[in-house]
Amino acid sequence: MKFTLSWLKDHLDTTASIDEITYALTDLGLEVEGVENPAAKLADFTLGYVQSAEKHPDADRLNVCQVETDEGVMQIICGAPNARAGITVVVAKPGVYVPGIDTTIGVGKIRGVESFGMMASEREMELSEEHDGIIELPSGKPGDRFIDWLAENDPAKVDPVIEIAITPNRPDALGVRGIARDLAARGLGKLKPRDCDAVEGRFASPINVSIDDDTLDGCPVFYGRVITGVKNGPSPAWLQDCLRAIGLRPISFLVDVTNFFTFDRNRPLHVFDADKVKGNLRVHRAKGGEEIMALDEKTYTLQAGQMVISDDSGVESIAGIMGGEATGVTEDTVNVFVESAYWDPVQIAYAGRALKINSDARYRFERGVDPAFTPYGIEHATRMILDHAGGEASEVVVAGQVPDTSRAYKLDAAKVQSLVGMTIPESDQRQTLTALGFQLDGEMAQVPSWRPDVQGEADLVEEVARIASLTKLEGKPLPRLTTGVPRPVLSPMQRRVVTARRTAAALGYNECVSYSFIDQASAALFGGGTDETRLENPISSDMSHMRPDLLPGLLQAAARNQARGFADMALFEVGPAFSGGEPGEEQIMVSGLLVGRTGPRDVHGAARAVDVYDVKADAEAVLAAIGAPAKVQVLRGAADWWHPGRHGKVCLGPKKVLGIFGEVHPRVLAAMDVKGPAMAFTIYPAEVPLPRKSGATRPALQISDLQAVERDFAFVVDTDVEALTLVNAAKGADKNLIEDVRVFDEFIGGSLGEGKKSLAITVRLQPSDKTLKDADIEAVGAKVVEKVTKATGGVLRG
Repeated sequence: MKFTLSWLKDHLDTTASIDEITYALTDLGLEVEGVENPAAKLADFTLGYVQSAEKHPDADRLNVCQVETDEGVMQIICGAPNARAGITVVVAKPGVYVPGIDTTIGVGKIRGVESFGMMASEREMELSEEHDGIIELPSGKPGDRFIDWLAENDPAKVDPVIEIAITPNRPDALGVRGIARDLAARGLGKLKPRDCDAVEGRFASPINVSIDDDTLDGCPVFYGRVITGVKNGPSPAWLQDCLRAIGLRPISFLVDVTNFFTFDRNRPLHVFDADKVKGNLRVHRAKGGEEIMALDEKTYTLQAGQMVISDDSGVESIAGIMGGEATGVTEDTVNVFVESAYWDPVQIAYAGRALKINSDARYRFERGVDPAFTPYGIEHATRMILDHAGGEASEVVVAGQVPDTSRAYKLDAAKVQSLVGMTIPESDQRQTLTALGFQLDGEMAQVPSWRPDVQGEADLVEEVARIASLTKLEGKPLPRLTTGVPRPVLSPMQRRVVTARRTAAALGYNECVSYSFIDQASAALFGGGTDETRLENPISSDMSHMRPDLLPGLLQAAARNQARGFADMALFEVGPAFSGGEPGEEQIMVSGLLVGRTGPRDVHGAARAVDVYDVKADAEAVLAAIGAPAKVQVLRGAADWWHPGRHGKVCLGPKKVLGIFGEVHPRVLAAMDVKGPAMAFTIYPAEVPLPRKSGATRPALQISDLQAVERDFAFVVDTDVEALTLVNAAKGADKNLIEDVRVFDEFIGGSLGEGKKSLAITVRLQPSDKTLKDADIEAVGAKVVEKVTKATGGVLRG
C-alpha cells in the first residue's frame, strides 16, 4: 500500500515529521517497507541570481556567469541556451552531489576559466526529462533552499511516498483513511471530517439493477446511478500527482476517480458508459463458457458459478474484479453509470484465482471492504464527478440491502493486564477504542463495520495494547522458586544435544524430524527389524518397528526429495534409536547425511561430488562442539551398512566409539531407492566423556615458549598397509612429546618393486619443559621407527 504524505494529511491534521509517522506506523503493525523522499537528494541545492552572463573567451557556446549565492558572488560557467543575466536559478555548489548525472560538483577549469559550481536543469535533478536549459524560477531569494521553494510552489515534486505492508487481517488499512485513523488514535494528529452531503437525484435512473436470488450470498447489495452530461478528459493536476506518486498512470478523469477512491477509502468503484449499456443491469452467476474482453484487453472464458454483471446483450463486467472493454468509458463518454457494490471476499478470491486476474479491486474485495460504506462511496464519487466534470445525477437505484455486520463485545479492562502485561487505565482504553471508531455503550463495545478482524474480547484488548504501543511493555523477571543460586534447568546431556543440533545447523544441514517407527525391511538393513522392536499395534504397515538407527529416516527423506528433483541435500536429525523394547534400550544419536554435490554447477567447476572427507570434517566439528577430546583414533570395522573401505570409527580406544563417518553401502542405497553415493555420520553424545571439572571457568591457556621441531620419515610398507595404522603407530612413540603426525607423500611402484609403497610422514615434536637436543630428537626418532616397524612391518626408505 502506497500513499503520499500530502494525501495522508488530507485526512489527518498533523504536524508530525515523516520519521515520526513512519515509526508510529510500524509500531502500530503497519510495517513501513520503504520511504521515497524526493527532498532528501535535493537538500543541498540552493537558489542563486545571475547578475551577469558573458561569452566565454575560448568557447562560443559557453557563458561565464556571475551568480549571487548565500556565500557571495560565484563564477559559474554554463552552456545552457537560456543562461542569461536577471534570472533566478538552482545552484549546486562545490561538494554537492547531482543525482541526474551521478557526479559530485567540484571546482574546475573549463577552457582555462575557473568554475565554482553548476546551474542545474530539471533532468539533472531528476525532476523531469526536461534538459533543454537550466531551471528558471519566477521567485526566490539567493541562498534559499530549493526544496523549501518547491514545498511552497510545487509540493508534488517533494512529496514523500510511504509504502507499508498490510497483513490480511487489516483490510481497513488498504485505504488512506484507515491509516490516518490509526495515527490519530495514536495521538499523531486529529482525523479530519471528510463526509459529503448526499447528492439529490434530478431524474429517475434509466438503468435499473437486479440481483438473482442465487447470487445474493455473493452480492448482498448493489448501488448505482446515472450521471448525464459529464465532460471526460484529463484529471486535475492534484489527482494526477496522487496517482503517479503511487505508481498508477492517469488515464482519464472518470477512470482516475475510481482509482482514487480505491486507495483513498478502500472503496473500489466501477463506471460504465451508460450509452453502451443495453437495457438494465443484472448481477448473476455465469453458466460457464461465456467470454468477455476485459479492460486489460484480454479475453477471459468464465466458469460456471462465477459472479458477473450483464445487460440485455450479455456479460459486461466480471463482478468485483474487472470491468468489460465494451462498456468502458472513453474521452467521448458523456453519460455514465456509477457502480458501488459489496462482493463476498471468498467468492471473489476463488474467481480471481481461477481467471488469473490480479487487479486492485480484487485485491481489496477478497480481503474485505467496508459494506456499510457502499452507499456513501457512490455519493463521494458522484460529488467529485459533478464538481470536476459537470453533469446531472439521477436518483440512486438499489438492489439488495447492506449486510448486517453489527456485533459487540464486552470491554474487560482487567484483561489488558492478564493478556498483555501492561497496565492501562480504563479511561485510556475507552478513549482508544472510540478513536478507532468503536461505539461504547457501558461495558459493550460496538465494532465498526470496517474492522472484520475484531471477533472477540481479546481483539479489543489487542487494539488497546497496539495503540498504547507494545514498546512500553516492561520485562519483569519471574519470581524465584528457591533461594540462592537456582539449579541448572538442563542436564549436561540435554545441553550437549542442543549444542550438537545448533552445530549441525550451522554447518549447513537442514534438520529432519521423522517418526521413530519404520518398516521391517528398512530396519533390517540397519541391524534391527527383530521381534524385540516390533510394535503390537502399528499405525500402518510401513511403521511396524522401532528404528535401530537415524539413517533410515534420513535416507527415506532423501529418496522423497530426489523423486521431486532435489538432488543436492544436507540433512540431519537428533533423536533416539532403539536396540530393544525395554526401558534403557535406546540411545540418543546425531546423524547427518550428504547426497549429491557440494554446490550448484558453475563455469569454474568448483562444485564436486560430496566425499568421505566432507562428513569426516562435519563429524569432527560436532564432536568438538560437544566436548570430545582432540586426540582420538580413527579405526575400521563399523557395521555392514557402511562401505567397508570408505568409513572410519572415531574412537577413544578399540571399544569406546564416539561416532562413525563414511559412505553408506551401495547395497543399502539401492534397497532404499536413493541415488548415490551418499555420505553420512552418526555421533553418540552419551559416549563422549564428561569433563573432569564442571565449573564455568575456562582452564588456563597452555602455550609453550620452546621451539617445536619437525622431522620427516619415509617408510616402505606393503601396499595393503593403511596410512592410518602408520600414523597411529608414530603417534604412540611418545605421547607427551609428539604433538602431530601428518602424511605428506605417497609413492607406489618404481624401484620399490611390486606390492610395495612409500609413505612419508612429518612428526612434530613440541617440548614443554626444556629445549630439545640432538640426542633427544634422535631418541624419539628411533622410537618412531621402532613403533612403525612393529605395527606395519615397514622399513625406513633408503
